[in-house]
Amino acid sequence: MSQPHIPPGHAPRPTYASHPRGPQPRIAVVGGSLTGATTALLLLQAGFDHITVYEAAPAAAPRGGGLIGLEHPALDVLDRLGIDQSEFITNTSETVIEVTVRARQPIHTTRRRYPGRSTTWSLLHHALTRRLPDGVLQTGRRLTHLDQHHRQPRLRFGDDSHALADLVVFADGRSSTGRRLLDPRRRLHYAGYVAHRGHTPTGSGTMRDFLRLEAGTGCQYNVAPVPDGLDWTLYLDCSPADYTHRFGAPPQRRMFAMPHHVSAAARAHVDIRAAQVLPAPHAATVHATTTRMAVPVMDIDAPTRMVWPVGAGWAVLLGDALAPVRPHTARGANNGIEQAAALTAVFTQHHRWDADLPTALHGWQRRCLPDAVTAVRQGPPLGAHLGNHP
Repeated sequence: MSQPHIPPGHAPRPTYASHPRGPQPRIAVVGGSLTGATTALLLLQAGFDHITVYEAAPAAAPRGGGLIGLEHPALDVLDRLGIDQSEFITNTSETVIEVTVRARQPIHTTRRRYPGRSTTWSLLHHALTRRLPDGVLQTGRRLTHLDQHHRQPRLRFGDDSHALADLVVFADGRSSTGRRLLDPRRRLHYAGYVAHRGHTPTGSGTMRDFLRLEAGTGCQYNVAPVPDGLDWTLYLDCSPADYTHRFGAPPQRRMFAMPHHVSAAARAHVDIRAAQVLPAPHAATVHATTTRMAVPVMDIDAPTRMVWPVGAGWAVLLGDALAPVRPHTARGANNGIEQAAALTAVFTQHHRWDADLPTALHGWQRRCLPDAVTAVRQGPPLGAHLGNHP
């Protein structure tokens, strides 16, 4: 599929008939994945120039992610950034086919509509980051601490460097350093099962829809067509000891198992379980997949706040940094993008129309926090319903 040419580092900016008040704030975005990149682009589009994104991973670090669903509010945010959906949506089907499988045979099929579109982490991340102007994204900058210098938030990094900001936006994912610093009592705990992921160049043939197979207790399989093949996720129960054996570290320490972490034992386990519970064509798809990853499913206590004062400045958590959710909820990327758009509105109103910033930030928290809490609490019952242990 041909894609429109967008020069790297060019994000469209509207012209505002407004009256900026005072100097522009310095905004540090910690985390360069989907939510962090979206936040930076929204702020740049709104006219804020002093934006820096700090990403801990070096530029050459391997990245990866599976299928993600984007609902219409999140898609609309990306539309307003000028990102044509053809850049990251390659399959426009909104149909989800759910099949109950027993003894490797389908026994019941249900079709439903998803209020949005499916994409992959890689496609969306590329569409976002290619629009960041040169110098905005700084890779290899691992944040270690947040303190104050003359009452301004100060970020300290692993290489002993530091940076000052007026606002620190933590969008650094489910193993968030920001959450550890700001809200240390809320820690992740392992839910008892793993999302095994793979991409295979096996031809998708006529497959267009998102397919979910519920194959009995502790096993669920999702598969969908993506460019050049199929992307699948197989959820399987796994004890902490087995996870450590198969992926080289406990789930709380290895929250994303890259291909080089996936041992022969892990591969064999997935192949055997797929052959036991999935219809033969899907088991063959799993077996044929060379490159695999895995993500332990985690839970966390629901958040009670999103905003913290740091001297005369502020720090906020959003997306997975605020509230990692189980993938079954399909709310991870949606929450982060929607929260970023609302936060940009807060700073636009403050800077252009002199809205009181503390009041505006707490209004943002009051609007966004309930949805985050709902998504966190929805995960365990939904996982249990789908056959995985809560």
